[in-house]
Amino acid sequence: MSATDVDGARAAGTGAPARSTTPLAGASGEKRRMSLTHKRNLRLGLLFISPWIIGVAVFIVYPVTYSIGLSFTRYSGMATPTWVGVQNYITAFSDPLVAKATGNTLFYAIIAVPLGLVVALTLAIAMNQNVREVAWYRTIFYAPSLIPAFAMSFIFIVFLNPQFGVFNQVIGLFGGANVNLLGDPTGVKIAIILMAQFGAGNAALIFLAGLRNVPKTVYEAARVDGAGPIRQFFSITFPLLTPVLLFNLITGVSGALQVFTEAFVITNGSGDPDGGALFYMMYLYKTAFGFAELGYASALAVLLFLTGLALALLIFWLSRRFVNYDVDAA
Repeated sequence: MSATDVDGARAAGTGAPARSTTPLAGASGEKRRMSLTHKRNLRLGLLFISPWIIGVAVFIVYPVTYSIGLSFTRYSGMATPTWVGVQNYITAFSDPLVAKATGNTLFYAIIAVPLGLVVALTLAIAMNQNVREVAWYRTIFYAPSLIPAFAMSFIFIVFLNPQFGVFNQVIGLFGGANVNLLGDPTGVKIAIILMAQFGAGNAALIFLAGLRNVPKTVYEAARVDGAGPIRQFFSITFPLLTPVLLFNLITGVSGALQVFTEAFVITNGSGDPDGGALFYMMYLYKTAFGFAELGYASALAVLLFLTGLALALLIFWLSRRFVNYDVDAA
């Protein structure tokens, strides 16, 4: 007696329905059709995103890979690259101008990024007020960020001119002496940091979106419990804005490491006075296109990429301590 007959006899003796061991042909056919549907959808999806894939491959993957390879060579852009191994990296760590540019960039990042976050959050809170003219306020606060960096740099050159600039004219009204910020190594960095705050409108819009996303019921419950505006900000608003803060912090650090246009325009590409405005990206640019050392410049670019990546990973690791994604935990 076969196993099928035994199962049938047992089912008959117990009154239970017989168990069939025949494979479900319909199920396998359905799986096959689903598999074909998935493959067709995958092909269509790849077809639609193919422009993005090609763009990433041509404008990101290939240049980065080529630059990494070029960083191990001596190359002027004209002759054939000559393999030098890690010599470019050894030179970078002993180059005093690299140390100078790195110090200037870190000085800028340490001050400009936190200050920019505070300014952007302040603007966002002002843009979130429930008043009739709020649309005008949002336009006014955001408008400076639309000015191109090179145009803003020219404006600051005139604004900070030691002879006839508005800045020194205001100081003169209070009996102060003229100040030449652009002629001082530290002053020029301070001027560029202040200039960067005019672009805080972009980060402010992102903060504003985060503010609009905070449930109003949370504030209503806090007011019922007697919490004032300051307590509401530090107990509700700020904790729930930490994901937005993380995003703006990452983009701010990335932008600070690549500061270039303002310093290049203000100093006419020299990085003076006394190298005070010689930022890392400016030195990289001068090395590549001023000194025709593309191999060495590629090594500097790789080091900048690794530094930015390390800082981003560090920020993400630290974010586990302060970023809050749970409304109930606020």
